[in-house]
Amino acid sequence: MTDPLDDIRTRLRRFARHEAAGESPLYEHLATRAADDPDVAALLTAATGPHPHPTLLLAAAHRALQAEPFHELVNYYPSLGGSYGLDAGTWPLWRSFVLDRADKVRALVAGHTTQTNEVRRAALLYPAVALAAKRAKAPLGLLEVGCSGGLLLNLDRYAYRYQTATAGQIAAGPPKAALGLHCALELAPGATMPVIPKKIAVAARVGLDRAPVDLADEDAAAWLEACIWADQPERRRLFSTAAAVQHKNPPEFVTGDAVADLATAAARIPEDTPLVVLTSHVLTHLPAADRTAFVDALARLAATRPLWWISQEPYAAGLAEVLPDRDDLVPAPDTPAFGVLGLTTWEAGRPNAVALARTAMHGERMTWLA
Repeated sequence: MTDPLDDIRTRLRRFARHEAAGESPLYEHLATRAADDPDVAALLTAATGPHPHPTLLLAAAHRALQAEPFHELVNYYPSLGGSYGLDAGTWPLWRSFVLDRADKVRALVAGHTTQTNEVRRAALLYPAVALAAKRAKAPLGLLEVGCSGGLLLNLDRYAYRYQTATAGQIAAGPPKAALGLHCALELAPGATMPVIPKKIAVAARVGLDRAPVDLADEDAAAWLEACIWADQPERRRLFSTAAAVQHKNPPEFVTGDAVADLATAAARIPEDTPLVVLTSHVLTHLPAADRTAFVDALARLAATRPLWWISQEPYAAGLAEVLPDRDDLVPAPDTPAFGVLGLTTWEAGRPNAVALARTAMHGERMTWLA
């Protein structure tokens, strides 16, 4: 049986090498050092769920530092106004900060889950939702599973700029939208540029989550901000803008389980409204058996009404359930992780799935597939 602490240290190293590398110098540095420090890594053993993600520890430290805005460590956190780069003092200062507040950090780890509500992923989902809308020929009902604060449910209210090498910049969404998102759009060999419409009609929005986040709750909103990587302040700005949009147009939230309560949440959307179920970096947090059960629940739901499942997940956690044996969608060893944008429907109880694009973790770029 694997020692829990050894598992955590392995996860920290994997996160540093495959997720933070090239994206977040600060978090790559901290996760690498934490993996070699049993006292620090052990703080993550306070998590209530199995296999806690390393970002839970980093978010807990971020949240603790938010409460001490004059601490010296703030200098290394651009999210809190810091301007220092990595140096020999970064790790010793961070280590002493979290260990001196070990009880507080453990309590944050134990009382929360990683709920990064990354609004930039809306730019990845938008072309897939547009495909579903074209086939549905009617306004859609959006149901996001693992919605956190529900920011992706407003994807039709954001403006998009897709930068391409062959077609210049493609604009979509309301021209006067409060929030604008940029995404680099590349084409894989043999692929053709997707048709990205100016607008998508949405009739209903429902979010399903074990613990939906009320963005009007200051403490809850502060936790979501703490989940944003500290050396990426632009993501924090986009989160704040999207939260303001959500305050004006709040979706309906259902508190429940992704499998057991899926049908209940779907019932909040009228049966004559085509249903689009969204998952974005959610299934990776579920055990393999639960992922299979989730896809089975989708199949049962698809037997009762028009349904499209749009997934933006690592291949092994998402499309592998309905589109097996696609080794080309698995990152090679020692290369950065990526997600896969998928579109799945069911015909006579059998899934019909297609991989649309390879996607960057936080929505900054995508490669459209043939």
